[in-house]
Amino acid sequence: MMLKLGVPSKGRLMEKTFDWFGSRGVTLRKSGADREYAGAVDGIEGVELVLLSAGEIPRELAAGNIHLGVTGSDLVREKLANWDSRVSELAPMGFGGADLIIAVPQGWVDVDTLDDLDAAAAAFRAKHGFRMRIATKYHRLVREFLREQGVADYQLIDSQGATEGTVKNETAEAIADITSTGETLRANGLKVLDDGLIHASQATLFRGRRKDWTDAQRKTLKSLQDILAI
Repeated sequence: MMLKLGVPSKGRLMEKTFDWFGSRGVTLRKSGADREYAGAVDGIEGVELVLLSAGEIPRELAAGNIHLGVTGSDLVREKLANWDSRVSELAPMGFGGADLIIAVPQGWVDVDTLDDLDAAAAAFRAKHGFRMRIATKYHRLVREFLREQGVADYQLIDSQGATEGTVKNETAEAIADITSTGETLRANGLKVLDDGLIHASQATLFRGRRKDWTDAQRKTLKSLQDILAI
């Protein structure tokens, strides 16, 4: 059975992944029509390319449907409980960088740290009778981070659209979201808390930790690691 490598199926993340492998002697390419999710691997025997959305890759790795996968380190941590017991990091890839942060309105001049946010949340609840709303797509990561930092009196609300706009639209008081340059945050009147970095994400090559690999698959992985020098 082939060693299955899952990579993002489209866009910049796919292109950068192909470039990363190609520069190390392994050529990944789409095969068939543009809309088909079929791929091929040149430069090593025994590896099958599986094209998936970046969001699917963590669960497919954990389930054992693929053996290796390229996706954002934030997605693995968000989608998999106890992620490091289910997958392991083989190599950070140096692209796709973005920070998961907590941001509040720029007008909150007295709120610059998580301690300030905790105090503001308590005051907000006392005044309004409900918990401060933080809009995010990253419920697991944000909840764990705020618990570790001792922030209480908040509620997470799910953001399906543009998270940065929720404060302007008055559906949330603060946000937790991915940002690379911060320009969109500033354009929406938001500032990042000084200690509000939850996770610095980048594209990463992961392997699944399931034990049901064949000897041939383990041998192929060793060969691939030798070629990639990881």
